[in-house]
Amino acid sequence: MVGVVGGDPPLLPADDRISPMRAPLAPLTTTHLTTPQTAAEMVADLRARLDRQEEQLAAERGLSTALRAAILPEPGAILDLPSANIAVRYVPAGQSGLGGDWYEATPLADGRVLLAVGDVSGHGIAAIAQMAQLRHALVGLAMTRQPPDRLLSWLNRLVLNCLDDTIATVITGLFTPRTGLFRWAQAGHLAPILVRDGRASQPSTPAGLVLGAVPHPPFAVAELRLQPGDRLLLFTDGLVERRNRDIGEGLTLALRAAERLDWPDLEGPDLDALIDEVGGPNPDDDMCLLAVRLLGE
Repeated sequence: MVGVVGGDPPLLPADDRISPMRAPLAPLTTTHLTTPQTAAEMVADLRARLDRQEEQLAAERGLSTALRAAILPEPGAILDLPSANIAVRYVPAGQSGLGGDWYEATPLADGRVLLAVGDVSGHGIAAIAQMAQLRHALVGLAMTRQPPDRLLSWLNRLVLNCLDDTIATVITGLFTPRTGLFRWAQAGHLAPILVRDGRASQPSTPAGLVLGAVPHPPFAVAELRLQPGDRLLLFTDGLVERRNRDIGEGLTLALRAAERLDWPDLEGPDLDALIDEVGGPNPDDDMCLLAVRLLGE
């Protein structure tokens, strides 16, 4: 420390010492108060930033919508087969934006039809991109003619090795319209709803864990043989799960709604009516529905 000529300075009382880390504050005067002009400038700056943020969100929503439309171009499509017809419906979330729900209904070369609905965790562009990878991978894998449990095992590897921090639920099956046989498996997904003779029920669910949970989950296959006039509904949890009610209550509503619908033909309005019966579009989650009707007397 530099010395002081003439000896050490006199010690000041503790309260009078000035710490170099704590400089005295100047007295507050009216010049320090925000003027009306400054407040207006602050409001204008905040409004401009909010406008830029809204433009950015709108651009992202537009990109998400375009990306989903390229992947699922027919949100209310009808697939008419010689002995069955299939209807699908996608409904986006009311508040959270587009998510990772998806469906698939693709005729295969051997006469069977690949049917599936799935749900990738999250919302936005990332979830849609991951959904696209799963959906297209499933279609390609189905060309191997392997059973549904093997298809889910391969999808689980894809999620673990290629889709970081992702989990997904899927129900998929191979449907033979000529015989009505539906062989299906699921990965942490809700069982479908079967409507037969005016009564709706859910068949027993085969074993299966969500995709991306463990390296080698067990998957089992269940068989369901549809009869002429039967309706089979595959759906994602956005249909029945809401913040303000238990999922069991939602399932009960879905079962009763499926019974009340006439469903003479599987058209888009039929599925819209069912959605309205269960509570309408979900504000927090999107949903996919896929319905099959076996034709014949």
